[in-house]
Amino acid sequence: MSSTLQCAKCGVINRVSPKSGKLAVCGRCGTELVPTAPVTITDANFGEVVERSKLPALIDFWAVWCPPCKVLAPTIDALANELAGRALVGKLDVDRNPVVASRFHVQSIPTMIIFKDGAEVDRLVGAQSRGAIIRRLGFNN
Repeated sequence: MSSTLQCAKCGVINRVSPKSGKLAVCGRCGTELVPTAPVTITDANFGEVVERSKLPALIDFWAVWCPPCKVLAPTIDALANELAGRALVGKLDVDRNPVVASRFHVQSIPTMIIFKDGAEVDRLVGAQSRGAIIRRLGFNN
């Protein structure tokens, strides 16, 4: 299933696959398109999507069986839309992507890690409020 994103630079509407796991670029001008839903992060695409992101990245490390992760999910979804263009918001299933989860020593979930310029700069463990996450990202709205 695909969705559409409008390019902020040239205005062209682009069809993109939200589950592709790759950063989408405008078909006309090549500008990176900004997702308004959480990006699926995997062991395979972590480097390309998170470490190369020009935006700060908030990655939610979660699992299907985790009740607090389910409580946090609507907040993560809302933040992806609210912060589109200012931050990349993604989700990484720790059961399906053990390499990245292990690399960052994720031992409790949900864990949200904030990356800037590809490096971890902050970490929140457990279900958090929207306001707490926004503050840790450095946005004051």
